[in-house]
Amino acid sequence: MTDMLAIAADWKAAGEDVAIATVVETWGSSPRPTGSQLVVTKSGRLEGSVSGGCIEGAVAEAAIASIESGIPRLLDFGISNEQAWEVGLACGGKVKVFVEPLV
Repeated sequence: MTDMLAIAADWKAAGEDVAIATVVETWGSSPRPTGSQLVVTKSGRLEGSVSGGCIEGAVAEAAIASIESGIPRLLDFGISNEQAWEVGLACGGKVKVFVEPLV
C-alpha cells in the first residue's frame, strides 16, 4: 500500500502546490473504502484513488480549486441514482470526499 501522505510531503517539498482528497463516508455500494486517498498537484499530477476512476476527475478539479483558494471542501457524490450516473458513480452508492490543500 502506497503512503499517500509521504507522496504529498515529497511533492510539497519539491515545490508543488498539493491537496489531499480523502473518502470520509460511504453508503451502499462504493468503489473505494473510507480512508482512501488521492493526492493532487496544481500542475495536474495524481497519485492514489478515491473512486476507482468514476469520480476522480471531479475530485481532481475540486482539489485544484482548493489549492487556488486555500479553502477545503466536502464533496458529496451519488445523491440519487440519476445523479450517480451523471458523474459516473454507476454503483449507485454515496461517497463523501474531503479535499484539503496543504499549506
